[in-house]
Amino acid sequence: LVLELKQVIIPTYGTVPDQPNLHTPEWADFDDKPDSLFFSDGQRRIDFVLVYEDESKKMTHKRSDRKKQKRKRQVYESNLINNGLQLEATRSVLDEKLIFVKVHAPWEVLCTYAEVMHIKLPLQPNDLKTRDSAFNWFSRLFRVDENIIKPEQEFFTAPFRKEHLSNFYIQDKDTFFNPATRSRIVHFILSRVEYATKNNVKKFGINKLLDTGIYKAAFPLHDSSFRHPSTDPDCPNERYLLYREWAHPKNIFKLQPLDFIRKYYGETIGIYFAWLGFYTNMLIVAAVVGVGCFLYGCLTKDNCTWSQEVCDPSIGGNIIMCPQCDKVCTYWNLTITCESSKKLCIFDSFGTLVFAVFMGIWVTLFLEFWKRRQAELEYEWDTVEYLEQEEQVRPEYEARCTHVVKNEITQQEEHVPYTACGKCIRMTFCTSAVFFWILLIIASVIGIIVYRLSVFLAFSATLSQHISGTEAIRKYLTPQTATSVTASFISFIVIMILNVVYERVAILITDFELPRTQTDYENSLTTKMFLFQFVNYYSSCFYIAFFKGKFVGHPGNPVYWLGKYRNEECDPGGCLLELTTQLAIIVGGKAIWNNIQEVLLPWVKNLIGRYCAAARSEKVVPRWEQDYLLQPVGKHGLFYEYLEMVIQFGFVTLFVASFPLAPLLALINNMLEIRLDAWKLTTQFRRMVPQKAQDIGAWQPIMQGIAILAVVTNAMIIAFTSDMIPRLVYYWSFSVPPYGSHSSHTMKGYINSSLSVFNISDFKNASKPFSPWLGSQTTYRDFRYPPGHQHQYEHNIYYWHVIAAKLAFIIVMEHVIYFVKFVISYIIPDVSQETKSKVKREKYLTQKLLHENDLKVVKKNMGKIADKIIKGVDSTFRLKDE
Repeated sequence: LVLELKQVIIPTYGTVPDQPNLHTPEWADFDDKPDSLFFSDGQRRIDFVLVYEDESKKMTHKRSDRKKQKRKRQVYESNLINNGLQLEATRSVLDEKLIFVKVHAPWEVLCTYAEVMHIKLPLQPNDLKTRDSAFNWFSRLFRVDENIIKPEQEFFTAPFRKEHLSNFYIQDKDTFFNPATRSRIVHFILSRVEYATKNNVKKFGINKLLDTGIYKAAFPLHDSSFRHPSTDPDCPNERYLLYREWAHPKNIFKLQPLDFIRKYYGETIGIYFAWLGFYTNMLIVAAVVGVGCFLYGCLTKDNCTWSQEVCDPSIGGNIIMCPQCDKVCTYWNLTITCESSKKLCIFDSFGTLVFAVFMGIWVTLFLEFWKRRQAELEYEWDTVEYLEQEEQVRPEYEARCTHVVKNEITQQEEHVPYTACGKCIRMTFCTSAVFFWILLIIASVIGIIVYRLSVFLAFSATLSQHISGTEAIRKYLTPQTATSVTASFISFIVIMILNVVYERVAILITDFELPRTQTDYENSLTTKMFLFQFVNYYSSCFYIAFFKGKFVGHPGNPVYWLGKYRNEECDPGGCLLELTTQLAIIVGGKAIWNNIQEVLLPWVKNLIGRYCAAARSEKVVPRWEQDYLLQPVGKHGLFYEYLEMVIQFGFVTLFVASFPLAPLLALINNMLEIRLDAWKLTTQFRRMVPQKAQDIGAWQPIMQGIAILAVVTNAMIIAFTSDMIPRLVYYWSFSVPPYGSHSSHTMKGYINSSLSVFNISDFKNASKPFSPWLGSQTTYRDFRYPPGHQHQYEHNIYYWHVIAAKLAFIIVMEHVIYFVKFVISYIIPDVSQETKSKVKREKYLTQKLLHENDLKVVKKNMGKIADKIIKGVDSTFRLKDE
């Protein structure tokens, strides 16, 4: 298995070794067995497939370029053969230009690289008894039928070593390495085999060959059709079972067969669906409580005194409000906000406060229980010590290792791609680039704010004229509503455009950063992308919740943005409903867009591909060509699936005080998302290369950060965006003497107390409305002294009481929830005692088993010599004793 690279690697692109030195794949014709997973001999299993276009039939490149590509490919395939892999080439049935190279890893190669990669393999069946949960009888109703998908047998495992081959549980060499492990080993080899050198820099790896177009595709095979079982008796039909029992819409209420998913797709896919399923199950509790709070708001809205005062013709009908913009806006009657005030009673109620506190605790329970579940999966899937033992250095990192440094621990020389100074420069550049793009997003948000300020004037001037004869439309299509809806749509479009641009930028920055392992690479890219997405998706919501309408001054002295645009005021019904509208548009639009992009688009592409293939030929198509017609899996695999769900997690937790039904909508979406993702992977995409994963990576600390921030945002939404605190201050302090005239605590008179009076004569010429008003005074929403007071238009005592109450509420709510979160985190350990015991027990039994087997081998080999040595030692001790 030793590869003599000097004989087969191209020194430069212009020179090629002699043809006899290059090994070429075997050639075989298709045997008309469409479901076969083996070479033409029916014995060697296909572990991977490489696809290229015959260079002699290419017409899109220059002849010299085609010749160079052919040389690189021939050298690469020769080196694969020198590494011990076996190759068999077959021409396409549908397109004679395409060549399929099937790759098989023999037993010796699998054993060698299993040891190199520290892959854990079975030692003996697991004899530890597992305690049945008290809820097993209930969960059994939703599980997949065990007669269809049989439970996987559990084993004690250990990192594979060829010298201990006899210790491992090998009943059949052909099945000892399952297909997922075989594909993973072959992909490891494909990623590290060289094909050329240029300027003393080695070129290697299947990824670069795919990027340059030398190969068109590289993928492991699905084991059968998803529509029907395979006709091949040696085919396990796992894909068909996954589609039938997991991906089919009829299973939407069933639990996922996670062990079976992990067996077929690997731990990376398995841990994603385990996390998504756990998150969805936890959302059931949040959705029930959210619906309860919503129903509470619906039932109590008729008893909402302040809303009744707004709608009362004798109270709200007699209150005339100041214009909300300069000159073109007119005076308006408070009863216009009657409908929005009724809706606001649903969301801005005591139930919302209870739900916000509950969600602060729920998110902690979710994260803590997920850690326990993750620890169980680590034990069950043998990834407890994965990071220390199995993860290999990325090929891209290895290729750049030109600098020599001394390891502080081993005191041995190591090769690294950059010096300490070079690493510092790279990190500085990458950090600066990330901040630059975040500032660019903030600039786009500011642009949308300027749009809102300028377009509001236009809508105020023209909207009332065009719909003046239609009161029903005018009632709902206000300038504020039109501005909010159009700005939300523009914000959504800008978000989608910036997503596409920044995605490529983030990948370029991370590639330049050159992380050492694939986990480091994914975590670095995850952090960059989430920082961007956080600002991109949430900035407009933060603006509406915490900035809009908070710094507007008063009618006689309004605050201007950029010295030109008057600061935007909230809709007459308040900013809380506008925040809900913004959330609905972004979340709904994002869900629709993602489904189109992730599900509908691949389905349409595959439909077109199948139609074109059917039009070209009616021949029997082999399994490898059927899979080639499917859509390729992106380089970053499940990255975008995680990103989509974590962004949704942010919307559910950060702004839940404005919309209690968010968990219910997320629950419905996720129930569909699980099956859509499963359907997509099983039916529309080529099989992913199975990869190991210990946990969900950087997404865990990201969600913990969101959970901490969610407590602050929800407390501030209740304090500053809703009117709950001003109403409570009025009820407990200003409705009764010395400030109020009522004999008992009541909400009557709240509307009048929340409005301030303004003299029309105090309008400045720049803001005085064109439309005249016969009265001398009007009102506006604020807590200020009336005209004629010695502190006229300054904030009154009510305002300072409200500010103090808001700050006190935020501090108390934060401290209470954070204390409860701390207690919960302390009480619930990350790893259950049962799992700890299992891990320790397995380590003990594994070491004992290996030790006993080693002793048996030594005793067997030494035979009588060992017995004589032992007897000799015993007799020596006896003589000394005597």
